[in-house]
Amino acid sequence: MVFTVKDMTVKAGQELTISGKVKSGCELFSINLGHDSNTTVLHFNPRFCYGSDNNVIVCNSNIGGWGEEQKEYSFPFQQGGEFKVSISFNNEQFYIKLPNGTMMSFPNRSGDDSFKYFDVQGDVKVQVVKLK
Repeated sequence: MVFTVKDMTVKAGQELTISGKVKSGCELFSINLGHDSNTTVLHFNPRFCYGSDNNVIVCNSNIGGWGEEQKEYSFPFQQGGEFKVSISFNNEQFYIKLPNGTMMSFPNRSGDDSFKYFDVQGDVKVQVVKLK
């Protein structure tokens, strides 16, 4: 399943919150933020069981090619469970609040202060999207 939003500008200092439910048997899902489907500045990818990755969050960016992965081993997601992820950023960092309240960060490799595209991919059902 893919949930896509185009032409909704998210600016530095704003908070994008996505709530949903992970389907049973989900191997991985991703939240992608960028300028379009080909330029992903934040690829947020919880992996339950994918290749050699088990219960890990992988973050990356694809700006003319994939960068170096960053892994977070705090994994508050459950198959069949609900989740809420909040993302805010400035021109240097993304700040991601996980469902258990843990904060993680990932570098804003583009240095840009606004994005107009995001999608959610994988075996999840998006229930609420908020921008404030």
